[in-house]
Amino acid sequence: MQMLIALGAILILVFAVIAIYNKLVRLRNTVRSSWSDIDVQLKKRYDLVPNLVEPVKGYAAHEKSVFVKVTEARSMAMQAATPADKAKAENMLRETLKSLFAVAEAYPELKANVNFTQLQSQLQELENNIENARRYYNAVVRDFNIMIESVPSNIIASMFSFRREEFFVLDEPESERKPVKVIFP
Repeated sequence: MQMLIALGAILILVFAVIAIYNKLVRLRNTVRSSWSDIDVQLKKRYDLVPNLVEPVKGYAAHEKSVFVKVTEARSMAMQAATPADKAKAENMLRETLKSLFAVAEAYPELKANVNFTQLQSQLQELENNIENARRYYNAVVRDFNIMIESVPSNIIASMFSFRREEFFVLDEPESERKPVKVIFP
């Protein structure tokens, strides 16, 4: 009888280890898949950037330094590999795109250009898609990291060399972090 109880306890322990391991594998694969989703959206944006630069060049050829900065930032973002490096490069690219749009603001004919406004709309849609993919990725990373750090799954995670994943955190512009001021007349 004691042998059956011991065998039952061992079987329960083995099944628990298998279940925890499988959940860790599933979460790790979901993290990788969700990072791939972000990467797809970022690549679409990288492909769109040169199309945004060209019309501005036609109107503001003397703004060469802005075009160079946008091109360099795009190149750095494309080469970044880890979420932390990618976030840093993405922040720089976002800032250079802001300067490109600031240049475009000075040319009413450019702002009225249908192609340019369509490209801006596409960029805005891509930015929204990136934001949604980033939120999903960070939620999955959070769940994975909690699983790795929680007892008893942390024991299984360390046995099979599961490592924490990095969040993909973009800096919010200063204006988005400050509370909105409401002024009554």
